[in-house]
Amino acid sequence: MTSVKRRKLEGEFHEGDQTIISSKSTEIPKVMLSQSPTARDEESGDEAKEAIPSFQDLGIVDSLCDACTSLGYKAPTPIQAQAIPLALKGRDIIGLAETGSGKTAAFALPILQALLEKPQQFFGLVLAPTRELAYQIAKSFEALGSLISVRCAVIVGGMDMVPQAIALGKKPHIVVATPGRLLDHIENTKGFSLRTLKYLVMDEADRLLDLDFGPILDKILKVLPRERRTYLFSATISSKIESLQRASLKDPLRVSVSSSKYQTVSTLLQNYIFIPLVHKDTYLVFLLNEFAGRSTIIFTRTVNETQRIAILLRSLGFGAIPLHGQLSQSARLGALNKFRAKSREILVATDVAARGLDIPSVDIVLNFDLPPDSKTYIHRVGRTARAGKSGHAISIVTQYDVEIFKRTEAALKMELKEFETDKDEVMVFKARVEEAQRHARIEMKALHEDRGKKGAVLKGRRREKGPFKRDRDGMDREEG
Repeated sequence: MTSVKRRKLEGEFHEGDQTIISSKSTEIPKVMLSQSPTARDEESGDEAKEAIPSFQDLGIVDSLCDACTSLGYKAPTPIQAQAIPLALKGRDIIGLAETGSGKTAAFALPILQALLEKPQQFFGLVLAPTRELAYQIAKSFEALGSLISVRCAVIVGGMDMVPQAIALGKKPHIVVATPGRLLDHIENTKGFSLRTLKYLVMDEADRLLDLDFGPILDKILKVLPRERRTYLFSATISSKIESLQRASLKDPLRVSVSSSKYQTVSTLLQNYIFIPLVHKDTYLVFLLNEFAGRSTIIFTRTVNETQRIAILLRSLGFGAIPLHGQLSQSARLGALNKFRAKSREILVATDVAARGLDIPSVDIVLNFDLPPDSKTYIHRVGRTARAGKSGHAISIVTQYDVEIFKRTEAALKMELKEFETDKDEVMVFKARVEEAQRHARIEMKALHEDRGKKGAVLKGRRREKGPFKRDRDGMDREEG
């Protein structure tokens, strides 16, 4: 086995020169999937060549290639193959790609390579819409940069600002933050400045704007240096995204690996079952027995339903754990860690978990409640069949869900196949499920009574206190 020498990012910090590439054209050039990004020459118009087979061929240095190998990255994904060479050339990028396409490495690797060449404090800033996504991005940076000792700081709402201020005082290379809490530190943390920043990333930019972070982003952009590289990644494009890119990017190239506005990956098997509402819980338990031993995410519409389903399943012996926006940050991270570690095989979640959470080896996604729109459906089922792996998504459709289900099919431009079930086999579980439902009702009643006495929202939720309590601090915590 080849030994890898650990190189540290130490020594004198200094600013590196930035070359800003200008263009007379206001139209954003597009890089299509069929093109090879290293062969692409805007002026010459050379024809695309074959896809690039390795990270080394993309221009990534050996130490980062070794990190990719150790993490099991066998070959670049399409978005990585398109974006990385352009980023290494110093271009601003708009990346449009489906969930689970490897977007994080697409922007992390070029930033880490530039950092390796010219080490500097506060070198890169990544803005994410939710706390969980911020932690996941930081984890990816630390894993990819493990051989060069990269230092990251995570700055999100719902956590004490003092330890965060201390972390910023240690001058990390990369800051991963949600916008509201970052602005709190910009305005209140003495000595904290991003005036030497070289790279800005806005990940899940469509979600950033959906959560009304727009005004906060404007304030953050005003204090960042103009001489920087900016990457904007999004699953979808909209007029808001176009406005954001005009305000924050210079002469960007658009990299797209999606052929449709609404698209799921080819390795994802999608089905539905059509059932009467009264038997919904019973069919859910039947499906979980059919897929016993496989990691599963169950999506529900409300916090209350998430709690109820988790209690019901636990009373039936399933290792289920709830995840929603009314849990404290520590409780949510604890739930995710148990699911990642496979000590719990079932995660019952609201849409707080639908975006950005990189949970490896999720086999099944069950839409217990149909999502309100096609965009949310795409992001839910994107939890499985990630990075070329196969996966299975099943939507439970009752007599009251037909219209919204048809709209989803129309947006996807496909008709989902029905998952075949035998009613007699399903009804075998009916008596046990009814008993579990009674148990869940009792526990939910006790939970609500306890909430009323304590004035809390749900177990694990902590009230925000202190001088930094403000409305924007909770914007990165989706309520589900």
